[in-house]
Amino acid sequence: MSRRASLLQRLGWGVADQAVSSVANFVLGIFVARSLGAEGFGAFSLAYLTYSFVLSASRGLATDPLTVRFSGAGHRAWSTAVAAAGATATSVGVVAGAGCVVVGLLLDSAVGDAFVALGILLPGMLLQDSWRFAFFAAGRPSRALVNDLVWTVLLLVTLGGLEASGRGDVVSFVVALGATAAVAAAFGLVQTRIVPRPGAVAAWVTTHRALGTRYLGENISIGAAGQVRYLALGAVAGLAAVGEVRAAEILMGPFMVLLMGVSQVAVPEAVGVLERSPRRLGRFCLLLGAGLAGVALLWGLSVLVLVPDSWGVALIGELWSPAEALLPLVMAGLVLAGLLVGAQAGLRALGAAPRSLLAQLTNAALYAIGGTVGAVVDGARGSCWGVVAAVAVSVVVWWWQLRRGIADHLDRLEVDDAVVDPLEEVSP
Repeated sequence: MSRRASLLQRLGWGVADQAVSSVANFVLGIFVARSLGAEGFGAFSLAYLTYSFVLSASRGLATDPLTVRFSGAGHRAWSTAVAAAGATATSVGVVAGAGCVVVGLLLDSAVGDAFVALGILLPGMLLQDSWRFAFFAAGRPSRALVNDLVWTVLLLVTLGGLEASGRGDVVSFVVALGATAAVAAAFGLVQTRIVPRPGAVAAWVTTHRALGTRYLGENISIGAAGQVRYLALGAVAGLAAVGEVRAAEILMGPFMVLLMGVSQVAVPEAVGVLERSPRRLGRFCLLLGAGLAGVALLWGLSVLVLVPDSWGVALIGELWSPAEALLPLVMAGLVLAGLLVGAQAGLRALGAAPRSLLAQLTNAALYAIGGTVGAVVDGARGSCWGVVAAVAVSVVVWWWQLRRGIADHLDRLEVDDAVVDPLEEVSP
C-alpha cells in the first residue's frame, strides 16, 4: 500500500505539473482564437506545431534517454547527465531555430514573421523543457511543477498586457510564449544549480545513440506526420480548417492535461515495475492505457452534453460551432491515443528501441496518410476521420510490439538464471 500510495503521489505531481503547463497553452489558444479568428489562429497554429515538432526531436535526443537510463540514479550521475542532456536540448534549439529564421525570412507574411520570432526563442524553450524531465527522472516532479508555475504566471501576465493594449497579433503571441519560457529556463538553472555543458553534447549523443537515434526517429516521424497533415489540410481546405481542428483539440485540453501529465512520469514508473516484477509490466501498461482512454471518453462526452452553445461561443467565439461538430472525432482519436500511451511506456521501459521505432514509424505513416487523404476527401472532417482510422491500427501495432518485447525480456531473464557460475560447482 505504501508503494502504491507513493506511485499515486508521483503521478499526481506529474498531472499537476502538466495541468499548469496545459492551462498556459489552453489560455494562450483561447486568446489567439478570440483575437485573430480562424485564419489568424491557423497561422499561429503552424508556428506552434513547428515548435512541438522541434520539441519532440529534442526529447528524442536529450531527455528520453535521460529518463530511461537515469531515473533513480545517484545525484552525481544524474547531475552529469542533466548537464549534458540540457546542452543537447539547447543545441537542437539553436540548429532548428536557425532553420526557422531562414524559412521565416523567405515567407513574406505574418506566418514568416512568426517563424523568425520562434527561431530566435527556440533554444530557451527547449532548455526549459529539459529541466522538467530532469526533475521527473530524479523523482522530484514537484520541482518541475514550480518551474512550470513560473512560466505560466509570466505568460498569463503577458497575455493580459496584450489584451489590455489591444496589440495582440500572431508574432506577439509567439513572442509571449517563447520569451516567458526562456525566463523559466533561467530559473531552472537556479533550481538545479547545474549549467549545461555544450562540450558534452557529442559524448551524450554518441553514448546514448542506441536509444537516442531511435527515439529521435520516433519523435520526428510522428511530429513530421502532424506537420504533413496540417500543411495538407491548410493547402486543401485553407487556414480556417486548420484553426477549426485545433479549436476542437483545445476543447479536449483538460484531458490532454492528464494524458501528458501521466506520460511524463509513466516511463520512470514503468521502469520501476520492470525492475521489481517484470511479469507485471503488461498489466501496469494495460491499466494505464485503459484508464487514460476512459477519461478521454468521459471528458469528451461531458463537453458535448453539458456545455451550452452560449458558453462555447463565449469561450472561443466563431470557432465554437465547427469545433463542436469535429469534437466527437477528435475525442475518438484521443481515446485510442490513451491506449497507445500505455504500450509506449512499456516499450520505453524495456529499452526496446527497435520495436518502439518500428511501431512509431508505422503510426506516423498511417497518421500522415490518413490525415492527408481525409483532408482531400472531406476537408477538416475527413482529416479527423483519417486520423481516427490511423490511430486505431497503430494501437494494435504498439500492443503487439509490447507483447513481443516483454516475452523477449522474460526469455533473457530465464537464460541469465540458467547460467551457473563454474566456481559454484566445485566442492569445498
